[in-house]
Parts: sequence; C-alpha cells; structure tokens
Amino acid sequence: MSRQKIYLDKLARFFQIRNKLLRQALAECLGTLILVMFGCGSVAQFSLSKGTHGQFLTVNFAFGFAATLGILVCGQVSGGHLNPAVTFSLCLLGRDKWRKFPMFFLFQTIGAFFAAAVIFGMYYDALWDTGCFTVDGENATAGIFATYPGKHLTLVNGFFDQIIGTAALIVCILAIVDPYNNPIPQGLEAFTVGFVVLVIGLAMGFNSGYAVNPARDFGPRLFTAMAGWGSDVFTFRNGWFLVPLCAPFLGAIIGTMIYQVMVGFHIEGEFRDRQEAKEQEENLQLTVTTNSKSNSNGKEANC
Repeated sequence: MSRQKIYLDKLARFFQIRNKLLRQALAECLGTLILVMFGCGSVAQFSLSKGTHGQFLTVNFAFGFAATLGILVCGQVSGGHLNPAVTFSLCLLGRDKWRKFPMFFLFQTIGAFFAAAVIFGMYYDALWDTGCFTVDGENATAGIFATYPGKHLTLVNGFFDQIIGTAALIVCILAIVDPYNNPIPQGLEAFTVGFVVLVIGLAMGFNSGYAVNPARDFGPRLFTAMAGWGSDVFTFRNGWFLVPLCAPFLGAIIGTMIYQVMVGFHIEGEFRDRQEAKEQEENLQLTVTTNSKSNSNGKEANC
C-alpha cells in the first residue's frame, strides 16, 4: 500500500462517524446546501444582472436541477429529504422515526444557512454595487436568499399558497417513493423529484416564490438578518417569515392525508389482501399435506 493510501485510510478512520443518525443529518446538511446554493445562486444572477443573465424560467430550472443534485449527493445515506416537511410527512406515515425530524430540521437549516453565506460571498461585490441591503423596494436584494410576498398577497392568501404548494409536493413525492404504486426505476427518483419542484415553481411561483420548505427559507433568512439586512427580514409584512416556516407542515399533513385516502390505503390494502390470500393458501396446502402424511402413517400402522 502506497504512503498516500495509508494516510487517506487513517484520515477516513479518523473522520468516520459511527452514529447513524448524525451521519444522515450531515448528509441532509450537504444536500440542502447544494439545493439552496444553486437555487439562490440563480436568483442572485437574475436579480443582480437586472435580467440580463437569467429569467423566471431559468430560476425554476435551477431549483429543479438543484433538488435533483441535492438528492443524488445525500440520497443513499439519508434518503434525500432536503425539506423538513418531507421528513415530517414520512414520520407521520411511520416510515421514519420521529427522532429524525428535529435532527434533520436542524441540519437542513444549517445547510441552507451556509448556502446563503456562499452565495453572499460569491456576489458580495455585486451586492455592494447595487448599494441596497433592503427588504422592500425596486432594488431590494433580500429576496435573493429568502422568499417574500408579492405586493398583492395577503397573509391569509400567502398561508393558503404555502399549504397548497407543499401539499402538492408531498402528494407527488409520496407517489414517487411508494413501493406499492408505480415504482420509479432505481436511480431516477432524484430526477423525478427535481421535475416536481420545477413544475411547482412554474405553476405556483408568482405569489411568494414557492418556498414550500421551512429550512430553505429560514436558514437564508437568518443569515441575511446577520449579514446586513437586519431585523426587517423578520418584521416585514407583519411577520411574513412565519408563513413559510409554519404553513408547509400543515400542507404536509394535508398532502399526506390526500394521498393516503385517495391512493395509498387502497393499493396497500390490495397488497395486504394478496399476501393474506397467499398465506391462507400456503396454510391450506400445509394442512392437506400434513393430513395426507398422517393418514399414510395410520394405514402403515394398521398393516
């Protein structure tokens, strides 16, 4: 073994984490960082260039592909949730343990926070060139990092917007990962989820930028509060930040219920019925075979 491989092996053993939950949380952190970094980077390029280096369509494509890449990065380790609402939904269905939820939420938020820091550093000079570290107005730049409502949007309508967007996301994701539904070919799940994110952005991005992800919104919002935009990021429009932070969880509950009641319970029931019928048939065959052997042994004993 070469000296380089020896050093790499020692390094790998030193940094190897034995705790499975922590490993999964770190993977979620990196995956969410990829999602937010590419997504917010596309918004920064579009916004700071005044539309010369991007448009609404390119931003949505960037978020869709970013979701795909984020899942590819961490999917084999943690499942590639990248969104506390997705983790919450899977915990509701019993597919993940509840102790995962707060851990994933924390590390997803940390990943989004550092992604915002990366984009801030990359476009630092461009941000200063605009000279506008504000939340509202024509030259506002806070929307590069977190989502803010359009001038036409009320809090009630915004809450409804986030519920519907998240419910649609959860319904589609549950269909993709449901082993009893039409299974997605292995390796294509990430691309399918990215396509879902793209479609939601194209159809539901006008009102407030379709956060549908508490970590993706709160992490960068917290960073901007610390980086120069101040407390306005939390007080804007009577505490708008609570909408993308809270509404997605209600949307996750509704989306989970809709999918299970209209699709999930039925196909799971069919599979369960087939399994029960198969078990009954096997038990019947076993009983017949046992009785046949008993009768044969009895005849031999009589002889």
